[in-house]
Amino acid sequence: MKKINLVAVAVEDGSNYPSPFDQPCRGQSCQRLGRSQGLTLFGVNLSVIPPGGWSSQRHWHSLEDEFVWVVEGELTLITDGGEETLRPGDCAAFKAGDPNGHHLVNKSDRRARVLEIGNSDPRDRCVYSDIDMVAEPGIKGYSHRDGSPYPVKAR
Repeated sequence: MKKINLVAVAVEDGSNYPSPFDQPCRGQSCQRLGRSQGLTLFGVNLSVIPPGGWSSQRHWHSLEDEFVWVVEGELTLITDGGEETLRPGDCAAFKAGDPNGHHLVNKSDRRARVLEIGNSDPRDRCVYSDIDMVAEPGIKGYSHRDGSPYPVKAR
């Protein structure tokens, strides 16, 4: 059977960012739907973002495309260009290598669910636009832009 039983897919809570960058993302949860079925070339995640929560720190990827589709609730997409409201059925796409950082913020009073899809490239470098943080290929955890590591956070 190929139908994914959402109840059977593990839920990951919170964020693995170093403190204090994890704070706005702590309330979110994520189900890694693609990984749960053995997919390795791209990821498909179903994330729940509570009122006041963030999907991530604002970021962009060197080698990974990203696509988001709002399933439930209302989210604010924040990029270098400003803010846009996304409601159920609304989508946004982010091309690999475009340094226009993005993230989703739940400014509403109810939870939001968003489907996140992206390729998985082990050579990808993720840059966090508003803070001194990067995720480098082959390096566990996060680093400052000068390459010095943040403490690795246990999950």
